[in-house]
Amino acid sequence: MADERDLTEAHEPEENGTAAQKTQSPPQEEEVEGQSRASAADDEERTAFPVVGIGASAGGLEAFKTFLEGVPPDSGIALVLVQHLSPNRESNLAEIAERHTALHVSEIEDGMEILPNRVYIIPPGMDLDLMGGRLHLMQPSDDGRPRLPIDHFFRSLADDQEERSICIILSGSGSDGTLGLKAIKEVGGMAMVQDPGTADYDGMPTSALETGLVDYVLPPEEMGQQLVRYVEHAFGPEEKRVSLPAAEPDTSLQKIFILLRREVGHDFSHYKKNTVRRRIERRMAVNQIRELDAYVRYLQENAEEVRHLFREILISVTSFFRDPEAFQALEEQVIPRLVREAGDDDIRVWVPGCATGEEAYSIAILLREEMERSSKNPEVRIFATDIDIEAIAIARTGVYPNGIAADVSPARLDRFFSREDHAFRVDKIVRDLIIFAEQNVFGDPPFSDIDLISCRNLLIYVDTELQEKVLSLFHYALRPDGFLFLGTSESIGQVDGLFETADKTQKIFRRKDDGTGARPPVTFPSLALAETAIEEGTRPDQGEDEDLKAVAERTLLDRYAPPSAIVDVSGQVVYFHGRTGQYLEPAPGEASLDVERLAREGLRLPLSTALRRAQSDDEPVRYRRIGVKTNGGERTIDLTVTPVKKPRHGERLFLVAFEDVTPEETGETEAATRGADDEGLRVEQLEQELRAKEERLQTTIEELETSNEELKSSNEELQSANEELQSTNEELETSQEELRSVNEELKTANANLEEKIAELQQANDDIKNMLSGTGVGTVFLDKELNVRRFTPDATEVLNLINGDVGRPISHVSSSLGDHDRLAEDARHVLDTLEPREREVRTASGDWYLLRVMPYRTRENVVEGVVMTFVNITSLKEAEDEVASLEETKREIEAARDYAQRIVETVREPLVILDADLSVVSANRAFYQTFEMEEESVEKASLFDLGEGEWDTPELRELLDEILPQETVLHDYEVKQDFRDVGERRILLNARELVGDGGEQRLILLAFTEVTEA
Repeated sequence: MADERDLTEAHEPEENGTAAQKTQSPPQEEEVEGQSRASAADDEERTAFPVVGIGASAGGLEAFKTFLEGVPPDSGIALVLVQHLSPNRESNLAEIAERHTALHVSEIEDGMEILPNRVYIIPPGMDLDLMGGRLHLMQPSDDGRPRLPIDHFFRSLADDQEERSICIILSGSGSDGTLGLKAIKEVGGMAMVQDPGTADYDGMPTSALETGLVDYVLPPEEMGQQLVRYVEHAFGPEEKRVSLPAAEPDTSLQKIFILLRREVGHDFSHYKKNTVRRRIERRMAVNQIRELDAYVRYLQENAEEVRHLFREILISVTSFFRDPEAFQALEEQVIPRLVREAGDDDIRVWVPGCATGEEAYSIAILLREEMERSSKNPEVRIFATDIDIEAIAIARTGVYPNGIAADVSPARLDRFFSREDHAFRVDKIVRDLIIFAEQNVFGDPPFSDIDLISCRNLLIYVDTELQEKVLSLFHYALRPDGFLFLGTSESIGQVDGLFETADKTQKIFRRKDDGTGARPPVTFPSLALAETAIEEGTRPDQGEDEDLKAVAERTLLDRYAPPSAIVDVSGQVVYFHGRTGQYLEPAPGEASLDVERLAREGLRLPLSTALRRAQSDDEPVRYRRIGVKTNGGERTIDLTVTPVKKPRHGERLFLVAFEDVTPEETGETEAATRGADDEGLRVEQLEQELRAKEERLQTTIEELETSNEELKSSNEELQSANEELQSTNEELETSQEELRSVNEELKTANANLEEKIAELQQANDDIKNMLSGTGVGTVFLDKELNVRRFTPDATEVLNLINGDVGRPISHVSSSLGDHDRLAEDARHVLDTLEPREREVRTASGDWYLLRVMPYRTRENVVEGVVMTFVNITSLKEAEDEVASLEETKREIEAARDYAQRIVETVREPLVILDADLSVVSANRAFYQTFEMEEESVEKASLFDLGEGEWDTPELRELLDEILPQETVLHDYEVKQDFRDVGERRILLNARELVGDGGEQRLILLAFTEVTEA
């Protein structure tokens, strides 16, 4: 398409082509400003913060992590990562990114609202669009075109966020992201690219840099800070933001225009000021310069920045078949008519402001397709011009990134393009139709006799006067009924009297004519005037008399100048003047404009010699009285070849003039010759010999031409074979591209796996340290009961070394002796899935608790057995001590029972008192003798028994002395009247006893009744 160079920041038509040739009819400047303000309001409704699209492929994960670490959590921007991911694998990019940033990270869900200070990760196998501040996931189309998710999202980002859109391209192979970057620059966004020297794969960064539109080239660790600084200057608080006042004096802008003209040779002073100011603001934000005067000084000191500003204004955002509906209308309404009505004439197309050539190639493809459909083969010449030398160089190579697959159908890609490394090259059958050249449509002479001018979105934002001049120039250049193809936002404005509308919607116009063939005067330098001006170091006078002078010159040339032709250094005729048919005629066979093939018999040899001499000597060459055979006769002519140079560009051309020699001049010469002396006769003989040699030379030349024809035939066969090889090579390249795509996905998956492996390694180290720290010996067995892994503590029981991994457990010796039934236990657990637990003892006497359990995976699948050995030797020793104590206790209890039975057998009453003289126990004889109940006696004080009969001063004194003095009482007689049994005389014996543990002190009282009947 045209070099649609956007000079606006939001919804403004893009400029196409050259710096000095940007113009458009309406809209007026006031309307544009209103549209800009409305667009800005729409932006505020969508998002009030910039959105950063990040494209990455192979090797981009590490760069992305490093970049994230440099972005502060309060940056006020939203980050969206689009990476080439395999659709058949789950992605853990969100989890990985979370560990490298304090920003909130999430995998994108359909319809998710985009918010600042967040990171959004595209899920695998999806395309991503942004509309109205919301992210939408789309299934990729399955139309055979290469999938380019980064370009897809960048274009959507540019459409939705316009000047708030920012793109960053990280490591990756291929060219995905390049066309999307152009779209973002088109709407006034910013582009940042990873330094190729720091990228694992530099394909994507290098492809982006080749556009010449990148603002920053940085390593990943510096990108975050630079991004934040740019956002502060472009969208931050008012005190930091770059914003030129509307009333800024024009003098500052004029100084910038002067610097641009001085450095690049083009005048921007006719551009509408608001358009240029926005581009200047963008460059000031990139360089963090707030004052316009400071930026002017910066331009004065940095010529490179002047060129950057020039490129900023000349952003080439063209694409193949841009506005498909418009090109469809051109294909249906104009192209068939041009081919059908061509006849013997050639088809001439002019594409001013062609930029990188996509529009010119699109028209060439339409013409080639129509010629194949109609089986007609007229000569086609497409003149594609621009002032951007770098863009023209790209157009001439005809190599474009994979992203053009989004604009060109698969059928056309197969028919008119060949695959190269991550790119498409336009085939020769299309390239041969186009001549690319540097030209300023506002200053250089136009082409003439043009059938179609395609000037789409080139005429934008220059003053109305210049718009009218350019449209008048187009009218002059077109043939009667020639077509003018404008952009969908353009019109013919105030010069509608020169054109009539062919398609109002798609902006196709036809040249009007008054029937006389006259053309309105147009001011542009003629070829002769330009040559004179260059030679004399002056410019032709500008004024009303210039057109009359040009008409006079043309009239004089047509009437008095001899027939002539202008040829280039290769001998191709580029211009005919006068009636040259008597000297040049088309040769049989394939059509050619080679002047030597066109030369009639007798003229070819001197013409060829004269051209070579003129090229080598750079001086005019003249041959006199050459005999040229014409239809049924011969005429004598003088041949002159004069070197000339094309104005401005310095291209070497040669003017070939044919001057007839009159019969009178010939007769006088012959008479003088006949009257000459012998010397004259000798001259005549030499001339005859020379003619004979010329004939022999001609024969030789013809034989050489025959050989050349045979060589051409052989060459055609070789070319045919080469085409077959090329076809095979294209298939191989397609397969190679698929393999590269798969390889990129594998590399991305590998990076994810490496991250996961690192996590697993950390988890493995944690588990290893945990198992080692517990002191529990653990052995892992597989389904075949072979050792898979063991902990160091397991070697205390089993004689394991590292070389035993993979050996059956039955082959491993242990220190368990009779307890060694490990293989049997493991097989039982594997068969029954029931855990088994038992205590085992080593030969050294240590005890272990052996547990055997099934080894279950996360999916609850049994994959083996786990054995653990817990050392319980200390527990066993404690149990033995407890058992010993229990045995002692049982012995004591047995002794106590024995004593109790003895006590119960004794017939004398017995009572055991504690230190407080309370009854601990009494025997049966006591209860029977004194007729008391056990419940009322035990735990009661001795002195409270009965009616207090035992509470006597003598007895109290005696008992109080036994314990302190550890004395023994023998046969102390007590005579007492008991309520229930009457008066009794009893002999009392008392002794101190030691209770359990030697702590409790007791008194044993024995009563012997001496009462006589």
